[in-house]
Amino acid sequence: MQEAQHILKKFWGHSEFRPQQWPIISALLDKKDVVALLPTGGGKSVCFQIPAIMQDGICIVVSPLIALMNDQVSALQAKNIKAMALTGGMHYEDLDKNLDNCIYGNYKFLYLSPERLQQDLVQQRIRQMKVNLIAIDEAHCISQWGHDFRPAYRNIALLRELQPDVPFAALTATATANVVEDIKTELLMPQAEVIKRSFERENIAYNVLNAEDKFYRLSQLLSNKQETAIIYVRSRNATIEVTEHLKKNGFSAEAFHGGLKNEDKADKLGRWLGNDFYVMVATTAFGMGIDKPDVRQVIHLNLPESLESYFQEAGRAGRDEKPAVSTIITNTGDIPVLKNQFLVNLPDVEDVKLVYKKLNSYFRIAYGEGENENFDFNFSEFCSQYNLNFHKTYNALQMLDRCSIIRLSQQFQKKTEIQFTVSANHLTHYLQENEAADRIVKAILRTYGGIFENKINVNLGSVCKKASIPEDEAIKTLKELERDEVIDFTYSQHDAAVSFLVPREDDTTVNPVAEFIRLHLKNKKDKIEAVLEYIKNSETCRSIQLLSYFGEKAEKPCNICSVCIQKNIPLTRDQMNNIYLELAFYLKQRDFSSRELIQKIAFPEKHILKVIQLLVEKGIIVRTGSNHYKIIQK
Repeated sequence: MQEAQHILKKFWGHSEFRPQQWPIISALLDKKDVVALLPTGGGKSVCFQIPAIMQDGICIVVSPLIALMNDQVSALQAKNIKAMALTGGMHYEDLDKNLDNCIYGNYKFLYLSPERLQQDLVQQRIRQMKVNLIAIDEAHCISQWGHDFRPAYRNIALLRELQPDVPFAALTATATANVVEDIKTELLMPQAEVIKRSFERENIAYNVLNAEDKFYRLSQLLSNKQETAIIYVRSRNATIEVTEHLKKNGFSAEAFHGGLKNEDKADKLGRWLGNDFYVMVATTAFGMGIDKPDVRQVIHLNLPESLESYFQEAGRAGRDEKPAVSTIITNTGDIPVLKNQFLVNLPDVEDVKLVYKKLNSYFRIAYGEGENENFDFNFSEFCSQYNLNFHKTYNALQMLDRCSIIRLSQQFQKKTEIQFTVSANHLTHYLQENEAADRIVKAILRTYGGIFENKINVNLGSVCKKASIPEDEAIKTLKELERDEVIDFTYSQHDAAVSFLVPREDDTTVNPVAEFIRLHLKNKKDKIEAVLEYIKNSETCRSIQLLSYFGEKAEKPCNICSVCIQKNIPLTRDQMNNIYLELAFYLKQRDFSSRELIQKIAFPEKHILKVIQLLVEKGIIVRTGSNHYKIIQK
C-alpha cells in the first residue's frame, strides 16, 4: 500500500486514496479479476493505472470512445508515462510499428477500441506482449442490460485466450445487478470480486421540475451567470437553438455536438475547462471522461432514455464535493416524444426476420448458402427497394449483428453528409438561375434543420423519395452544387460492408435468438418505464429512488432534492403573504392556470398550491371553466 500511495502522490498529487480505490488495486495486484463500480468522478482510471505502473509489462485498456482514450493517453504522457492509443485511420505500417513498440519499447499502457481488437494483426501482437493487466472501461457496454450496449464488446473475452493468466478489471459508473452478472459472464470471470462504492452523492440535489416554458425555467436556474453548467439536449439542432437563446439573454454559452470538426470540439472543450465561458449545451455523448470538478449544475431539457444514462450524466456535477444540482425540466409533451424516439422503432422478432429475409434476397443468397460471404452494402438503396422504415431497419440490422448472424463493418455509421455554405438569400438566387437543383434542395431543407450551421448526416434515399427523383440524378446535382461552392458534400456510396456469418435458413436462423430479441425489447421498454416512474414519483426522495434502482438502500432521505424540499420546508406567514402578493400581481393582468403560476413564482409548488387553495376558500380568487384562476377584485 505504501508503494501505491507513493505512486499516487508522485503522479497524481494525492496523499490518500478515495473510498474503494485501494481494495480494487490490492485485488488486482493479487491477480484477481475485479468488477469495479465507482460513481462518476470516483477515480476509476487510477484503479488500473497504479497496479499497472507497479508491475513489469504493459496494461491493455479497452475503451469505447476515441476522445476518452486520447484524453487518458495525453494525461499519462504529461506525467512521462509511456502510453499510446490505436485509433482509427491508422495506416498498416504505423499500426505495425506501434504494436512493435508495445512489445519492445517499454510502454506501460495500450488503449484500443473493441473493434480494433478484432484485427488479426492486433491479436497476433498481443500474444507476444508481456501484459500485466487488462482493463475494460465503461464495462456496462458489454451487457445486453446496459444502457449503451455495443456489439463489439461481446468479443473482448477473446483477450482471455490471448493472455490467459492476466487479471481483468471491468470498470463502470452505472450497473444494476443484472448488468454486473452479464459482465462477469461475458468476460468469463465467474469468480470476479465485485468491489462497489456507494452510488450515493450526498452533495447533489436531484430535481424534477415541470415547466411548459422550459426556456423560462432554464433562465431561472442559471441565475448565477458565473456558474459552470452542462445542459443536455437530444439533438444537434437543439444545442444550437438553446445556445442562441442563452446568448440573447446574456449567458456565456456554446454548443457541442458530434457534427463539429475535431478542432472545434477541442477548442470549445479547452475554453470551457478554462472558464472562458460557463454553460456547455451538448448532446449526451459530451462529458464522458472529462474531469471538470466545479460543474455546479447539470440540466436535462429532454427526458433521458434510461436512469443509467441520467445518473452518469448527473454525476458530472459536483466532483469537487461541493453542493451541486442535477435537474430534469419536463412537461407532459415529453412522454410521447420519449416513447416515439426510443420505442416505436425498436424491432420485434418478426421485424428482424423480415429484414434478414430481405437482406438475403438483396444479395441473391440461396437457401443454405452465404456463410462467410462479404458484400458492399448501400443501406439507403436497400430500404428504398423494399420500402422499409429506415430507423427500424437500422435497429434490426444492429440486432442481427449482436446475435452474430451478420457482421456490419465499422463504416456502417458513415453516411452522406451535406452542409450549405451560402446564405439562404444566396441560395434562393442560385435556385432561380438553376431550376434543376430546386427539387432536391427543397427536399433536403424540408427534412433537415441546422444544415446551414453544421454538416448533417443525410439519408439520400429518403430525400430522393420525397423529391421523386432517381438517386443517381440527385448525386449528379449535389456534385454540381458542390462544384459551384453552394454545399459541402461528402458522399458515401456504400454505407457498410456486410458479412454473413451463418448459412441462410430464414426463420430457422433467427428462431434460436428470438428470446434474446424479446428480452432486449422488454429491457428497453422497462428502462423507459423506470424513467417515467421516476418523473412521476413526487413522494419518495429522488436520491432514494435512484439508489434503489441500482440495488442500494439509502439510510435516510437526502433532504435536498425537489421531493424532500417540498416536504420539509414549512410554510410561514411571511411566505404565504409573499406568494399571495405574487399571485395577485399576475392575476390582475389576466387569468392563469396553476401550472403557469407555478412556473412564474419562485416558491415550492406545494406552497403555491396551498395558498391558491386558501384564496379560493376565501373567495378572493375563483376557478374558471377552463381550469384557470381569476381574481375577483383586480
